[in-house]
Amino acid sequence: MPLEDHKIACFIDFENLALGVRDTNYKTFDVQLVLARLLEKGKIVARRAYADWERYGAYKRPFHEAGIELIDVPLRGYSGKNSADIRMVVDALDMCYAKGHVTTFALCSGDSDFSPLVGKLRENDKYVIGLGVKNSTSELLVSSCDEFVFYEDLIRSVQEAPPLVGLPKKQKECFALLADSMKALMREGKEVLWGSMIKQTMQRKRPEFNEEYFGYSTFSALLEDAQKHQVVKLRRDQRSGTYVVTGFDAGSGETAPEPAHAEPAAEAKPAEKARRPRRRSRKTAKPASEAPPAPDAA
Repeated sequence: MPLEDHKIACFIDFENLALGVRDTNYKTFDVQLVLARLLEKGKIVARRAYADWERYGAYKRPFHEAGIELIDVPLRGYSGKNSADIRMVVDALDMCYAKGHVTTFALCSGDSDFSPLVGKLRENDKYVIGLGVKNSTSELLVSSCDEFVFYEDLIRSVQEAPPLVGLPKKQKECFALLADSMKALMREGKEVLWGSMIKQTMQRKRPEFNEEYFGYSTFSALLEDAQKHQVVKLRRDQRSGTYVVTGFDAGSGETAPEPAHAEPAAEAKPAEKARRPRRRSRKTAKPASEAPPAPDAA
């Protein structure tokens, strides 16, 4: 299914994630990292987080700013956590049956109790993405999902982002979004990165994105400037005439097809114009400067 066709419903078992993050070296749980990864996969049409929010008041504001609906399930004795789990399961199944346009469910939890829910969603032809903290995630849940993302990997991807030095702040912001979107498509296994595909991913990550805000009249102009500043490498598609991004400037492995298109064309034209049969046998002599002296020597 193309990325733009994924309609994602995100359900967050926040207490499970908060406890998992607390037991690691990470200070707080950054929900923006989770949403950014999901936006790489499609459009998020529903966002809900379940917890006793009186206990996690510090997270209310960032979750509200991220457009997440907070479902408050107060902790009562020993049944509080189970109540949150049950509410989340009921809501997910209700959406599965009532909202046919939702194609993908993102369950953010490491609790094995959600494995039956995963099975029921997949039974109804839904794609299920799981997300949890590695040390507090059940192997049963991981194996039940179509795809599982560990929170630690989201942190690591941020730490490994290449620095963009010597650029104005606005331009750096633009190129950072470009690079992040390219890496997102690469993670999804996209071998050919069309310019239009990259722009769609950038707009999913930042709905307000517009190349004109960054001073470019077209997205092609943005890509050309990114190549000029050695951020990406481009080539023109011969059929459509549009840009294809072959990789980051630091990685030269993907640029091999470019000279392969240019060199044969350059060698073929002189041979056709000359139309001298005896030079066809000397085609192995690649340097063009050696071809004219050959008749004199004869």
